[in-house]
Amino acid sequence: MSSQVPEITLNDGLSLPAISSAIDQGYRLIDAAYNYENEGTVGAALKRTAVPRAELRIASKLPGRYHTYDKAVKAIQESLYRADLDYYDLYLIHWPNPIQDQYVEAWQALIDAKKWGLIRSIGVSNFLPEHMERLKTETGVLPSINQVELHPFFNQSEQHHWHVANDVATQAWSPLARTNDLFTNDTITKIAKKHNKTVSQVILRWHYQIDSLPIPKSASPKRQLENLSIFDFDLDNNDMAEMNMLTRPDGRMNDQDPAVYEEF
Repeated sequence: MSSQVPEITLNDGLSLPAISSAIDQGYRLIDAAYNYENEGTVGAALKRTAVPRAELRIASKLPGRYHTYDKAVKAIQESLYRADLDYYDLYLIHWPNPIQDQYVEAWQALIDAKKWGLIRSIGVSNFLPEHMERLKTETGVLPSINQVELHPFFNQSEQHHWHVANDVATQAWSPLARTNDLFTNDTITKIAKKHNKTVSQVILRWHYQIDSLPIPKSASPKRQLENLSIFDFDLDNNDMAEMNMLTRPDGRMNDQDPAVYEEF
């Protein structure tokens, strides 16, 4: 079985690696955001790497305060300036902000920015199916990807099924849930021992097998390398069933419900 990182192809043809993090460890998808204030840091890192720009996939996100068309276009240009890039491979609307209700206007700005060559692929983050259906109805364009909270304690099966049915890729933020409860869970620990893998590796392998693209965060080179080592084993049907049963109705970590949450 190959240990190389597989790629998936989005509905607009852009290919993305199945996992993302540090370049030096072999990762090729780098996730940034306007509100993370890390676009400049990412740009600086790109200048230090010997990996050709064409082999990398750099992503960023539009914050809620810039959802009007003109502000969105300006924010995209500012994002490129901070990272010193000619284009982003992937650019997302960070949250729908449904109370503000300007996400369709922001989406039109992303559509146009793609036409202008500033972005290769456009998507969203934390959007519910009804939000994406509205984008399709009003602009004729569905996102290529939706980045959502997804981990074993909150597997978003209905949302994920909608993504599959509509050819929208699922990307998971906080794929390891940032909670010790997950790392000490009896079910996952048992599966990890069975495969002689770590808990993190089992969780990331679960993501891969449900066609979720995880974005694990770690500053440790050892942990980054460990996170990549998930393509040399399989979880069997029983493993997957047990993992899927861990989901909880109240599994969101910070109670950030996209139906009501508003991001600045």
